[in-house]
Amino acid sequence: MQTIHAGAAFLEKGWVKNLRIGIENGRIAQLLANQAPQDTDECHAVIVPGMANLHSHAFQRAMAGLAEMRGPGQDSFWSWRTVMYEMAQSFSPEHLHAVACQLYMEMLEAGFTRVGEFHYLHHDRQGAHFADIGELSYRIAAAAGQTGIALTLLPVFYAHAGFGGMEPANGQRRFINSVESFARLMERCRRLLAPLPEARLGIAPHSLRAVTPEELAEILPLAQNGPVHIHVAEQQREVEDCLQWSGRRPVEWLLDNAPVDARWALIHATHMNEAETTAMARRKALAGLCPITEANLGDGTFPAPDFLREGGEFGIGSDSNILISLPQELRQLEYSQRLHLRSRNVIAAPGQSTGERLFSEAINGGSRALQGAGHLAPGAAADFVSLDCTALAYLAPERLFDQWIFAEGVSVDTVWVHGKAQVRKGRHVRRDSIARDFHRAMQDLVAGLG
Repeated sequence: MQTIHAGAAFLEKGWVKNLRIGIENGRIAQLLANQAPQDTDECHAVIVPGMANLHSHAFQRAMAGLAEMRGPGQDSFWSWRTVMYEMAQSFSPEHLHAVACQLYMEMLEAGFTRVGEFHYLHHDRQGAHFADIGELSYRIAAAAGQTGIALTLLPVFYAHAGFGGMEPANGQRRFINSVESFARLMERCRRLLAPLPEARLGIAPHSLRAVTPEELAEILPLAQNGPVHIHVAEQQREVEDCLQWSGRRPVEWLLDNAPVDARWALIHATHMNEAETTAMARRKALAGLCPITEANLGDGTFPAPDFLREGGEFGIGSDSNILISLPQELRQLEYSQRLHLRSRNVIAAPGQSTGERLFSEAINGGSRALQGAGHLAPGAAADFVSLDCTALAYLAPERLFDQWIFAEGVSVDTVWVHGKAQVRKGRHVRRDSIARDFHRAMQDLVAGLG
């Protein structure tokens, strides 16, 4: 049995000292607290569970920093989307593999051990199917395998440009499927994921803009028992368009017309009224929050205190992947609430550490959303992270999450996925070759943008 000794470790019940973690076949076989390290143990000062990144569009990592030039008028999510469509048309399968490898390496180095890939770049540059309908899904799976990150693949069904079955635009041609072709894609993805340890397959109807009610009903059985993720109510214009189409707001329509339950993650859910917020929490739908992207795109502020008060749960994702940072996602979530409410320590309960509440909620929500490991527990996948807190030896463990998220002095040291160390001393074990391939791909992609 492989054994790791932690001077302090964070479990679901809180911090424990001198924890020996036994690992067999990629899973946690035992957790023994208050144990002195043995000669064969690999010793670390602080160990915490690995975080799930529940919402990623891998190809958008190539856009990081390239969409910050103001246009002739007022910029918005919709003008950003035009730039994104242009970038999407440039990708070859080889480009996608290189960019996804770089992204997943960065996620691991940040302390994310599982990614939910909301994957909607499916076809060739003309919008035709590849000979293998899952060619680009294969590239995502291969990138996960090469970097060692655990993968929950969420193939996206995308058929329309707007509410009511509007014909897709030319810029969306690489995303579009019929129900029949999407069923074939899902079957191919099941085979692609078979060799990956702990891989999961779910389904992602892109949004109520991109799927009709009839199509939504037809594709949901394809998820089988996997998770269901959907973009909803990200932008105020989306709310207005949904009202015009159906007479109902997006979250309201979804809860009234789809079998939303604990398997569902509603991504963003930014623009909800009080009734929608309460109903979403009570249906046990998870809020998939992407605070850095939501701030970058000017989406708005999620009603976190109201949602949590009703028993709602959330997880975090990096979405457009402009910046990969676990602590900064959580910090942005809390700071957005502080700015909106002109208050402090909004998400924590009275007397509770804000950092610990943020981290623990995101661990629970992310593991549920992606059907992966959560808190350290016997039988769970051995996905966890050691933190370098050398500069903060004076701090008790109970203060570390606040320090990591809101200040300095804490960094990721080692990251294990399925019991294998993929990051050592803050660097991915294959960083040099992955970064080299990424730089070559980016030279091609940026040149192609003119």
